[in-house]
Order: sequence, then structure tokens, then C-alpha cells
Amino acid sequence: MKACIFDLDGTLGDTRESLVYSVGRTLKEMGLPGITREECIRFVGNGARCLMERALEASGAGNEVRIEEGMEVYGRIFDEFCTYQVEAYEGIRELLERLKEKGLLLAVLSNKPHRQTLKVVRAMYGEDVFSYVQGQRDGIPRKPDPAGIHCALKELGVRAEDCLYIGDSEVDVRTGRNAGLKTICVSWGFRTKEELKAAGAEYIIDRAEELLQYV
Repeated sequence: MKACIFDLDGTLGDTRESLVYSVGRTLKEMGLPGITREECIRFVGNGARCLMERALEASGAGNEVRIEEGMEVYGRIFDEFCTYQVEAYEGIRELLERLKEKGLLLAVLSNKPHRQTLKVVRAMYGEDVFSYVQGQRDGIPRKPDPAGIHCALKELGVRAEDCLYIGDSEVDVRTGRNAGLKTICVSWGFRTKEELKAAGAEYIIDRAEELLQYV
């Protein structure tokens, strides 16, 4: 292998509190009932708009009626609090160091908005670990569309068969499959091992260092 592309939320870092806090503040500012922490985490994975659509629906608001307002409020709040209590998962920093020592190129591909993706990656890992970081941007369909993977592969200068994709959700399983990449799922993220298996995950690791056996 020559490269690894990582999902962000639930894979590289525990960002749950930032998402739960920002969604909660958004609904409160909009005068809507809150949703549970578990609901919010379950809604994560398909980008900010999908998160807000689901949150608004769960709060009892017609999501089609107030989604644009919700996106404006959430975008402002999340930009301020996207690094709120974010933490790198155990063993990930050491794993990334080992991968770089082996000469692999590292990248991040997230459905989180691009600006906040950069902020969160920088907060957890600085600016020198990853060769390429990409969040959700206009003109590039969000995962599980393979377009983001294709952009990352082009920027890294590697072929699909020479790259691993690592994620924590059913969205990541489909993304890797759609892009033709060998996909490794992690069990420490936002989905259970059972949910990953049900989504069709072929390879699941329980500890960061287990990834080394695939490179």
C-alpha cells in the first residue's frame, strides 16, 4: 500500500460532543424542542444538511419548512464550536506515525463541511501529518459518492488498488465499495460492530495498531 484515506468523525477522533452541543444550541435558538444525544449521533455521517434535516424532523419541525434557517444557524454555531471537546482516539497518533515511517501518504475525507474539517484535523493532529484534507465542498458530491475519493487519489498521486480507506459507518462501507478501495472499518466509532457487519463491512479492527497488518 502507498496511501491511507481516513474518515474523520468516529474514525480519527471522537467529535460527538461538538456535534451534540452544536445541534442542541441550534434547536434552542430556533425555539424548538431538543433531541437526545443518541439521536444526534445516529444522524451523523451524511453531511451537515442531512444532520439538520433529521434533527429538525426529530424535534417536530417540518424539515422542509425550516431547513434553510437551520443550516444558517447551525453553520454559524458549529463553526465556533466544531472543536468543542474533540479528542483523538487512543493509539491513533502512534498509528499515523508508524504509517508515515513506512512511507505511506495520509489523507482525510469527511462529510463535515470543509472549513470545519480543517479546523478539527488541525486541533487534533496539527498541520504536518496529512498530505491532503478534504471536507464537504460545493461541486463534490458527499460520501458515499466516490467523487471525493477520486479527488484524494488524484491529489496523492496513487491508484485505488494502492490505497486503503478507513471509516466507522455504513456510509464509509459504501464509499469504499463505490470507489473500489479496500475498506477497513473501526469498531470504536459511532456505529457498533454489529451495525458495521450488517452494512457489509468485510474488515473490522478493534484497536488502531491492527491497521498495520493491512499495509
